[in-house]
Amino acid sequence: MDLSTFTTIHTAISIIAIIAGIPVIYGLFGATVNSFWTTLFLVTAVLTSATGFGFPFNGVLPSHVVGAIALVILALVIVARYVFHGAGPWRWIYAAGMVFSLYFLVFVAIAQAFMKVPALRALAPTQSELPFALSQGLTLVIFVALSIAASKTFRPSSADAM
Repeated sequence: MDLSTFTTIHTAISIIAIIAGIPVIYGLFGATVNSFWTTLFLVTAVLTSATGFGFPFNGVLPSHVVGAIALVILALVIVARYVFHGAGPWRWIYAAGMVFSLYFLVFVAIAQAFMKVPALRALAPTQSELPFALSQGLTLVIFVALSIAASKTFRPSSADAM
């Protein structure tokens, strides 16, 4: 498969994962788990992180570190949901893990936007400038707050509800 096609597929999967993640995170605050959105999110999030390793590279890049961390968190989320059904501490591990799984996708989307969108690239051509740092910092603060809130409020009606 040529690189252009691979990039298009990877990007499409990433966008689907981000979109699917929104109702999943929303559901954490209503103590509901929608199997369709959750499964779609988990499958596409894993595929996004895994396919990220398929791009040509020399050495370990920051994107590889983010992808590896994302895959570890997704593995914990999958175990929390499908093995332990959110029992005990697995409930907050699931909730926080889902939020941070979406965060990593958004984190990469912001980085890509600053690389590809001309107006954003002009503001932060090396991604070390203040606009990039502020956008990533604000995003992190929002997702940490969401993670804490979701971990505290997510209480499905029963472990079987997961």
